Amino acid sequence: MAIREAFKEIEQTLGVVPEWLRQMPEGGANGFWAMARDFWLAETKVPNKYKELIGLAVSGATRCKYCALFHTEAARLFGATDEEIAEASMMGALTMLGSTFINAQQIDYDQFRKETQDIVRYVREHSQSQAA
Repeated sequence: MAIREAFKEIEQTLGVVPEWLRQMPEGGANGFWAMARDFWLAETKVPNKYKELIGLAVSGATRCKYCALFHTEAARLFGATDEEIAEASMMGALTMLGSTFINAQQIDYDQFRKETQDIVRYVREHSQSQAA
């Protein structure tokens, strides 16, 4: 797709071609837009509200104020409440806390994997027996 066509499509979809997108090299802008259009903005198996909440959690972990602003507002656009936004932010923070500690302690991956599988098996078995 020629860059002019991509920019026309972006403007029709978003109302404007953001300056940061205009500054991307043509191949980068075309590729970014194709993925944004066909995955991020499209109806997929994951509802758009949840995709934006995931984006928000990731933006907190990566400390990107641009992404945090964008994904917060996009999550609201797709119906996220302030409470859901706060929970997504907390989930990103909790994941980073655990990840930082586990990586810094150099926890054995094979042991971690086995314990995780044991936990899932235990919870699955006990939640099924309690439901019966």
